[in-house]
Amino acid sequence: MATYRRRVRVAAPFDEVWAFHSRIAGLEALTPGFMNLRVDRVVGPDGEEDPEVLEAGTEIEMSMRPFGVGPRQPWTSVIEERTAGDGEASFVDTMAEGPFPTWRHTHRFYAAGDDATVVDDRVEYELPGGSLGRAASPLGWVGFEPMFRYRHRETRKRLE
Repeated sequence: MATYRRRVRVAAPFDEVWAFHSRIAGLEALTPGFMNLRVDRVVGPDGEEDPEVLEAGTEIEMSMRPFGVGPRQPWTSVIEERTAGDGEASFVDTMAEGPFPTWRHTHRFYAAGDDATVVDDRVEYELPGGSLGRAASPLGWVGFEPMFRYRHRETRKRLE
């Protein structure tokens, strides 16, 4: 399985950065327009529609149509884990349905002084395409880098 990782330091308090990433509006704001994201349904672990916070057990049903090409690709993401402590927090989403055979995205947040936060994204994945996709998976960073560069730039723009 291949791994992609990217970090950014955001000049904003930890609590604000964590709260922003803990809501579906954060996902929508941080997904580049070229992905043509559509969030169809969000269900919390207790069955509540559109929960305020993405707690462990939340399912997000969405679809994407990258660059407006081809049919919409369904993607169901599940928040598998969520932890928060003093000055650090994380959540993990996995793909229950979608284009990747394996997708596990760990979002970590660390307070870096009083007014800064480190956002650390780690994605463990396999590209589609069977054995050929697995062999090519280490090259996935080519597609992930523009996406995560955008996400981190947008996080800074919105929160700093």
